Amino acid sequence: MPNIFTDLPKFPLPEEISSALFENDKVKIEKIISTGQASPPGFWYDQPLQEWVLLLSGSAVIKFNNPVKRIELQKGDFLLIPAHQLHRIESTSKNENTLWLAFFFP
Repeated sequence: MPNIFTDLPKFPLPEEISSALFENDKVKIEKIISTGQASPPGFWYDQPLQEWVLLLSGSAVIKFNNPVKRIELQKGDFLLIPAHQLHRIESTSKNENTLWLAFFFP
C-alpha cells in the first residue's frame, strides 16, 4: 500500500516538487514538497478551482490579496482557498521538508 511519507527526497531541493496522487474529471489530489521555496516576487496564484490544503510537515506562510491577510500554517493545519482567490506562498520551512496534500475541485 502506498504511503505519503515514503520516498521523500533529501532536504533541501533546488525547486518545489508536485506530483499527482489521483486525478479524474472532478478532483485532483497532489503531493507537494517544499524546502524553503516561496512564490516569486509579485506573483499571485489565480486558480479556476477551489483548493483544500493540509500541511503534513514543516511550516508555511500564505498571503491573500483580497482581503489582505497572512496565514501561518504549521503541521496539521488545513485551509480552503476559494477559486480565483489571489494568493501566494510567502515562505516555507527552511530546515525541513514542508509536505502539502492539496485537493483541487470545482
